[in-house]
Amino acid sequence: MVAGSVSNEVMSQVAPERLWKAIVKDSPNLMPKLLPELVSSIVILEGDGGVGTIRQSNFTSVAKDFTYWKDRVDAIDDQKRVFNYSVIEGGLIGKKVKSTSFELKFEPAADGGSVCKFNAKFEPMEDSLPTEEVTKEIMEGMTGMFKAIEGYLLANPGAYA
Repeated sequence: MVAGSVSNEVMSQVAPERLWKAIVKDSPNLMPKLLPELVSSIVILEGDGGVGTIRQSNFTSVAKDFTYWKDRVDAIDDQKRVFNYSVIEGGLIGKKVKSTSFELKFEPAADGGSVCKFNAKFEPMEDSLPTEEVTKEIMEGMTGMFKAIEGYLLANPGAYA
């Protein structure tokens, strides 16, 4: 089977510790608050947020291709600020891809901000790589959510400090 991946690196003025707390530790509360037009809720179905936790993200009608996805936390390293998860149901699973996994990594930048690295790996439905349009869609979704959280943190310097 042919596998694909797409990566992006984003510079942020926000310190890695704050991004980690907001994006990884508190996304079930923060995402519906910041993006109510897209994310209606994020519910922990089982687990405590650590490895093996299953979450369901529910989306509004703005998400044209799906209404929800369930993901599983595969790895979480608070010291290195690396978070891995896999979408196990819903989303683009069964429509455009057979499987999708993500890695988020937050590293300190020289200016006190962060270098945020996003990587998505996927197994396409067919024996060929997904089109550039599909890979762009995957990365734009991740980057858009990141930018919403970053904007909130910049506007609220005391949040997640």
